[in-house]
Amino acid sequence: MKIIEPYFEILHMEDGEEICRLLELAARTCYKSEDKIADGTSHGLLRRLLKTGHESVIEHSSVSVRIVCDRGISHEIVRHRLCSFSQESTRYANYSRKKFGKEITVIRPFFWDADSDLYKEWEQAMKACEKAYITLMENGARAQEARSVLPNSLKTEIIVTANVREWRHIFNLRCSAASHPQIRQIMLPMLKEFHSRIPVLFDALYEKYSKCQAGTTS
Repeated sequence: MKIIEPYFEILHMEDGEEICRLLELAARTCYKSEDKIADGTSHGLLRRLLKTGHESVIEHSSVSVRIVCDRGISHEIVRHRLCSFSQESTRYANYSRKKFGKEITVIRPFFWDADSDLYKEWEQAMKACEKAYITLMENGARAQEARSVLPNSLKTEIIVTANVREWRHIFNLRCSAASHPQIRQIMLPMLKEFHSRIPVLFDALYEKYSKCQAGTTS
């Protein structure tokens, strides 16, 4: 059994300034004020639009991200309806095969110390799930049948594509202290990365959540 940390990887995001120029063009088309476009004008316009709640214009740019997390967290991610998802399938991925190391991979629950009784109990449960899964596969079960014994902690990979407005919505929900700590463990660093690439579109959210720490339970 392999135990790993969750992580994300930005697969596709245009240059931040190119995104801002595109969004400015879209916004100024509404008012036929394209003649006002000049170097440095996009940021001020976009800040005004966000401040007044006119966010439909930022739907013209999208970002694709690979997220590696556990199955439980992935179920929360796919609840965001205005996204496109492609996820590792436990119907077709046969973890008893050599390409997977003949083992399952699980995500470490950060909220338990590795030497604690709680962590050791979790680790034993994961090993029991793996043993049951491998035994089922060796005795002729199909992957889509044997997956019924796989745990929520099972590692999964999911590609998420959403427009910038939806990403802002996701961050506002999933960076909140009310959200599950393991999704905050992913989303807080992701928000920081989005902000570093397109500050003007994520300044307010970053300021709101920058003091929160990834990998905390509160």
